Amino acid sequence: MIKDVKNALLFERKRQMAKGFNQTVVDGYSGFIFENINGSLYRGAVINKPINKITETINGEETLRAEAENRALLVIRHFSVHSLRHTFCTRFCENETNLKIIQEIMGYANISTTMDIYAEATREKKSESFANLEDKIKII
Repeated sequence: MIKDVKNALLFERKRQMAKGFNQTVVDGYSGFIFENINGSLYRGAVINKPINKITETINGEETLRAEAENRALLVIRHFSVHSLRHTFCTRFCENETNLKIIQEIMGYANISTTMDIYAEATREKKSESFANLEDKIKII
């Protein structure tokens, strides 16, 4: 786990130890960490709403600047909270060669799910790896 994430989770754990842990059960799972002010679990739509608002604001400002500067528009494409998970896993695949570790960190039941979704990242890493290897192995 990345140190900053671990520290944030430990902070939240201490807060909940004082206040009480969330008791919500969803599909047989419990022990959820993040809850809203009412003690309910966050849903993706609730987190996506501010992401969309921030993106719209930034893109609106960029539209005005691009028009004023007579240049091409550079906008942030639409993305969701799930896109952040996908981005994390893609970057993880680019930096980790052990597929079993990736599978377990991402929480997939089997390796084929992981590879079906993120295989492109590992192909790119393989190409990079062979390019690096080529510099080290010379066939005369």
